[in-house]
Amino acid sequence: MAGLWGKRKREELEALQAQDADLARRAKSALVAVDERLRTTDDELAFAVAELGEGPTRDLKEALTAVKHHLGEAFHLNQLNHDHIPDTPEELRTRNARIVQLCEWADELLDDRTTSLAKDIERVRRAPEILAQVKAETVQLGERLPHARATIERLSARYSEEALRQVSAGADEAEQLLAFAAHSADVSTRRREAGRAEEANLALETSTEAVRRAAAIIDGVEDFEIEALRAESTLADVVADSRGDLVAAREAPQVPAVAAAVKALQAALAALPAPGTKSDPFAELSQLRDANSGLDAAIAAARDRLARPIPSVHHVRHALDDADRQIAVARNVIAGHRGWIGADARTRLAEAERARIDAEPLASDEDTRENAMALARRAGALASESLQLAQRDIDSSRPQGGNWGGPTQGGRGGMSDAMGGILGGVVIGSLLGDFFG
Repeated sequence: MAGLWGKRKREELEALQAQDADLARRAKSALVAVDERLRTTDDELAFAVAELGEGPTRDLKEALTAVKHHLGEAFHLNQLNHDHIPDTPEELRTRNARIVQLCEWADELLDDRTTSLAKDIERVRRAPEILAQVKAETVQLGERLPHARATIERLSARYSEEALRQVSAGADEAEQLLAFAAHSADVSTRRREAGRAEEANLALETSTEAVRRAAAIIDGVEDFEIEALRAESTLADVVADSRGDLVAAREAPQVPAVAAAVKALQAALAALPAPGTKSDPFAELSQLRDANSGLDAAIAAARDRLARPIPSVHHVRHALDDADRQIAVARNVIAGHRGWIGADARTRLAEAERARIDAEPLASDEDTRENAMALARRAGALASESLQLAQRDIDSSRPQGGNWGGPTQGGRGGMSDAMGGILGGVVIGSLLGDFFG
């Protein structure tokens, strides 16, 4: 047994020594790799500064400074591993683990910073190509301006000023943007030739964005005509559908909501401009759709209401009166026995009173009358619970033997029979009368 235990200890020690040796190799390899990466990134930074300027490369420069600082710590730890002072395995293991940790952190930080600059550097390298593309697109879009102006003029004869509000000035705006794009492209070229890379890149981005916006505006002018024609076609279909809905509404339940929706749809149809009049098909289509949907919803609600009868005002008032009686009984009992009634009974009464208050304004409107009935019934049920809980509290407070803690003559004890009579007769009788009367 002792020999087996010794063998296991040797195997564990050999495994730990192998792990320590592997960690030491990883630490040395990582240290060399990061040191080489640092030198390479230094060269990349110099190039990036020349191409992009100081501003866009500031993050990479700060990252390099941080890496150099922490890499100094890693080199120092490695030096301690190889000095003349003997080290324990635990000390070597701790230092090598720290070296690996520092090198991995440095690699991740440099990867993040150089990756973020890669696209900018690639864009700078393609600057001449991008400038040529910007100039070509500026010319092409300029050639589309006369057609855009003609389109706006043609649209203005057919559609109202409100309909054309978003595109009426489109050609002028696009022309200004194209002029600005051409100017920015020239500025970018001059700044790059002067070695002012950051300003050159900013001017190039500005020029590219101006061309993109000008193209979007010109496309919007040309697309407007197609979209307006589609809106007019859809409007014709919705008009026909609305007229059919008005006819069908005659067979729907004749309730105020349906009548109001019919009137709104008729008004929307009447508000449509006469043929040959300048119009706004988008606004007209939106208004007519809203009125059409309103009628559909009103008819659906009316039919649903027929399938689910609404309680009459008389029944709702009866439920409210019943709730009032039950609340009054519970309130009187609690008020007469304040020292004996606990929180549960008081809470039920408060909830009953709140439900009764909420029900009152809903009782007169047929759209909310069903909710009023539900609240009234809830108020009555809560008041009933409150009274039962109050009775429980009073019963639990009554002393054994039926006396209330004193002689029966001239003291509280004399109240026992009277209290039982009140609760057993008047209160409970009133409650039962409310339930079954």
